[in-house]
Amino acid sequence: MELYKFQRNTRQRQVILEELQGLKTHPTAADLYMRVRRRLPKISLATVYRTLESLAAMGVIRKLETTGRESRFDGNLEPHHHLRCRVCGCFEDVHEIPSAEVYDGLNDWNGWQISGIRVEYSGVCPGCRESPAGAGRKV
Repeated sequence: MELYKFQRNTRQRQVILEELQGLKTHPTAADLYMRVRRRLPKISLATVYRTLESLAAMGVIRKLETTGRESRFDGNLEPHHHLRCRVCGCFEDVHEIPSAEVYDGLNDWNGWQISGIRVEYSGVCPGCRESPAGAGRKV
């Protein structure tokens, strides 16, 4: 998505968006800040936070929020769901989405007009299952 269509396209915004869209890890703002600093050493963490919030509000990126965890961000706007580890909080994309016919009946569900669906699966990732802290946890 072309950033300049939404607001002034600054170098900082462009670098933040490029770095996010180049990842599949759904980073936190702090994670992304560490990557962006390689290209823009003088950028502040506050700038990265503000930019991510602004891009999410405009619909250029997705903000993934879970209770008790720091928000993560997704530069992939293609339809997909997520799988979240309950131990470490990592996210992975799930691309096996049911066909649109499944959602047709939800256009007037209990009086609600449904504008979108987001599914988040929760479990324990392979890395955490193999670590001593995650050993024996049920998915």
